[in-house]
Amino acid sequence: MRIAIISDIHGNLEALKSTIKDIKSKNVDKIYCLGDIISKGNHTHECIEIIKKECEIVLRGNCDRHFSGEIDREKIKERLKEKAKIEFDRWDNLSKILTEEEKQYLNNLPYSHEFYLSGSLIRLFHASPEKDNIAVINQDFMEDKYKMFLPSEKTISQEVADVIVYGHIHHQYMDKLYNKTLVNTGSVGNSFCLIRNEKKDSSIKEIRQAHYVILEGKYGEKEYSNSSIGIEFNKVPYNVEKELEDDAFEKDLFRYEVLNGTYRNMTKIKENFERLGINFDEF
Repeated sequence: MRIAIISDIHGNLEALKSTIKDIKSKNVDKIYCLGDIISKGNHTHECIEIIKKECEIVLRGNCDRHFSGEIDREKIKERLKEKAKIEFDRWDNLSKILTEEEKQYLNNLPYSHEFYLSGSLIRLFHASPEKDNIAVINQDFMEDKYKMFLPSEKTISQEVADVIVYGHIHHQYMDKLYNKTLVNTGSVGNSFCLIRNEKKDSSIKEIRQAHYVILEGKYGEKEYSNSSIGIEFNKVPYNVEKELEDDAFEKDLFRYEVLNGTYRNMTKIKENFERLGINFDEF
């Protein structure tokens, strides 16, 4: 069984169409999505429809939850500084254009999914077993990475997983710890590379592409045997300029992120590295 796992489309229609086309060229049996179908890009309705049509399993991301749920927007705005209020109003527009059917669809998406592949328990979620907006990065503390394999009240089983596949952080990587495998799919519509340096960077073309993962193995096999598991990282070119022809809900910020392959708020990234005891300025 070959299973393509995509995540973090963020309303980027051109990236999603190119990714689905690439997946279908690789003899894939199933497509799973780890959430964040919407926000940032301008093609909300189109991306939801494609995901509903093409994906057998779809999980809910933090953006899907945030924009489709009922929240006290005025109370939140009171706590924000003036500049953040402008951004919040821009985000709020997305919630208002979602149809009731789309909101219901996004709200009803499951938190996690799991299955056995060649004797390994594979668990999928958007960001972590407990919360959909925690950023566990590839440089993170080993203990925090280990917690990714532990079950929670939101996981289907209470078993410790062998392989975790998640999204949210928008950059692909794989790590091995305690005979377990931690995999991030990267992002289809909003890929990042957090560690950047003008003198050391490779071409920007790679990070502007759509990223996803394919798992391959004997589906449903619970006992270890001679069956193998394959983990394949993929990157797909797409028409970036065509995607950016239409205004996005966060048009300037979305354009900056897509064209540069980096997060809009590097102060936040720097603070995250400092939490880990890493001097971000030395990169």
